[in-house]
Order: sequence, then C-alpha cells, then structure tokens
Amino acid sequence: MDSIDSETDFSAIVRADLKDDEVQENSLRPQFLSDFLGQESVKKNLFTFIQAAKLREEPLDHLLLIGPPGLGKTTLAQITAHELGVDFKVTSAPALDKPKDLAGILSTITPRTVFFIDEIHRLKPAIEEMLYIAMEDFELDWIIGQGAAARTVRIPIPPFTLVGATTKAGSVSSPLRSRFGFIPRFEFYTQKELSSIIHRSAGILEVSIDDDAALLLAKCCRGTPRVANRVLRRMRDFAQVEGRNKITLKIVEEGLKRLEIDCLGLEKYDREILLSIIKKFGGGPVGAETLAISIGEAQDTLEDYYEPYLIQCGLIQRTPRGRIVTSKAYEHLGLEVKDNSNGQASLF
Repeated sequence: MDSIDSETDFSAIVRADLKDDEVQENSLRPQFLSDFLGQESVKKNLFTFIQAAKLREEPLDHLLLIGPPGLGKTTLAQITAHELGVDFKVTSAPALDKPKDLAGILSTITPRTVFFIDEIHRLKPAIEEMLYIAMEDFELDWIIGQGAAARTVRIPIPPFTLVGATTKAGSVSSPLRSRFGFIPRFEFYTQKELSSIIHRSAGILEVSIDDDAALLLAKCCRGTPRVANRVLRRMRDFAQVEGRNKITLKIVEEGLKRLEIDCLGLEKYDREILLSIIKKFGGGPVGAETLAISIGEAQDTLEDYYEPYLIQCGLIQRTPRGRIVTSKAYEHLGLEVKDNSNGQASLF
C-alpha cells in the first residue's frame, strides 16, 4: 500500500513539474506588438491594420502567416487577438477531421474573434470549401436531411478573423490563399535580434546572462527564437547546477559542446544529413525522399525543419535533380573537396 501511495505521489509531482514547465514556456511569449522582437516590416504593417480595424470596429482582415517553424507565427496570432481585445481560438488543420469539427468551432465564436489554424496547408478539401463561405460571407453551409430530401441551409456566424499559419506556402491552394487580405512572410532572425530575445527571456526566467554569452548563443540558434529559448533553458540548467545564477561565456561554450551544437548552430542530425549526402550519394544530387530514408527521418521534418536552415547557411542547394552539398559544407565538416566533371564539389 505504501508503494502505491509513493507511486501516486511521484506521478502527481511529475505532472505538477510538467505543468509548471509549460506555464514557464508560455510566459516567454510576448503579449504586445511592442514586446515582439524582430520581423519589423510585418509588425509595422500589422500594427496599422489592427489600429484601422479598431477605429472602424470591424474584424481585422484574414491573415496568412508564412515561414519556417519557430519564428513566432503562433505568438503573433495571439498578440493580434490581445491587441484587438477579442477572443482567441486555436486549432490545427490535422485536428479538423470532418466539416462538423469546423462548424463546431465557428458556431461558438464571438464577434471579431481571432481564429488561428496552424498547418493550414493540410486542410481537407471538404473543410476548406466550408471555410471559403465562412471567410467571405460569415455563413456556414449545412446539409439537413438525407437522400432526395436533403437540403442545404446557410447558418450565419459572427464576423471573425482567420489567421492561418503554414511552413509550405506552395501547398496552400490558390482559392484559399486569395481569400487572405495580408500574407506576410517571416524571415530568420539576425544575431542581434536573437541576442535581444535571449536577454528578455533570461529576465523572465530570473537568470542573468553576459552579453558575450548571449551573442554566442544567438549565433548558434538557427536564426529561430524557439530554439534560442530552448537552448537558453538548458544553459540555465548548467549554470544552476554549478551553483550560479548567471550564464557566462564559459558556461555557454561548454553547454553547446555537451548539446553537440556547433558554431553555426548545426545539431547532430544536421551534420548527419550533410555527411549522408557526401558519403552515401557522392555529394548529390539526391531526392528528399531518398535522403530522408537514409537518415531515418520523416520527409516532412527534413523539408520543414532541417533544410531551410541548411540552405540559408549555404551548406546545401536544391536543384531540379535533388539536393547537393556545397564546398562550404565540406569546409565546415573539415573535409577536403575537389571539383568533379560536373563542376560540383565531391569528397577525395
């Protein structure tokens, strides 16, 4: 009986710790546009559109946010609702299995609600078609009855703002894309912007960080705030275990080594991708599906998470025939290169 009680107590502690961790992670999200660092052009335009919507007391026009994961699309959607002073509803396209799932959400919203759909490029056709009418006419098409007696009725819903987020702009259908009034594209963050984000997050986490430590951390975070905050939390762990409440350059240098993150921000899997192209496929070209199989990773993860940063760093290129590594990748990995007959780098 004592062991059961102990296990129950332990489970409760774990759940409480996980809940605290989630609350702390959410606390790092800014609540206002003025606190959102980076993406200056997007912020400037969105601020104007929000102020105009408030002056007219109308819902903000629909937004489609495009960019790699971790750049703040969800956060900006939440900020939009907060700045407008309206409700915020959130879901993801894979969670909307049937039209009734979408109808269930839209039939309960309040006027001018910000409705956020993540991975909107994965919407099913039937749900997407229902969404067209909801976005334009603020009505839902609903079928009553069955067979020959079935008829379609339109149910009015309150005017709302749809905010869609996607990592694959090309996969969003043209009819859906054309219904958005503002389609900003998120860019990777600069080291200066990431350094500012790291200092802000460190303050919220109640740990100080030296300027040089924050700059090195910013350099190794893939241009992505989500990665910066994740790695910062690990640096805080290293610092606290050493009995310090300050993250120094030495702690960051040692911590990055232990996490296997190099000076470009590449993690173990990034280097495995490059080495796989070089050693298994002669430097490329190789198709995404074949490459994903060779490293034991899902193709979507390869294309959405790993590739954008590797391309931005100039380490791989996409060609009509597939992916190839560049001479910069060989140099970064400490490998010698030579030019083959096609003019592409290859391993000695």
